Amino acid sequence: MILAVAVLAAAVGGFYYYEDQSLLIRVIGLLVAAGLSLTIALQAEAGRNAWVFVRESRVEIRKVVWPTRKETIQSTLLVLVMVTLVGIFLWLLDMFLGWAVQFLTGQGGG
Repeated sequence: MILAVAVLAAAVGGFYYYEDQSLLIRVIGLLVAAGLSLTIALQAEAGRNAWVFVRESRVEIRKVVWPTRKETIQSTLLVLVMVTLVGIFLWLLDMFLGWAVQFLTGQGGG
């Protein structure tokens, strides 16, 4: 894995070091080095485990039942309504507690 990271780091460094060269050539070189780095990484146990994880994740994503547009809109509206109601409740509670503190301490503009 260290070799794969070193190849990729060298490619990125080379990309900026040879800035006087054509951008197309630098990008192609960077892509080739990234492919080589990926190939090297997949030879290591950690790389193989990462690849298996990615494949299994794709399978699991296909199993997810995504909400419909209507369900998404309804859920979003419900969240907005609840946030508004809780905000109003907390505002009223703050006003009441402020009034109670002023009344009990005798402070304020009264």
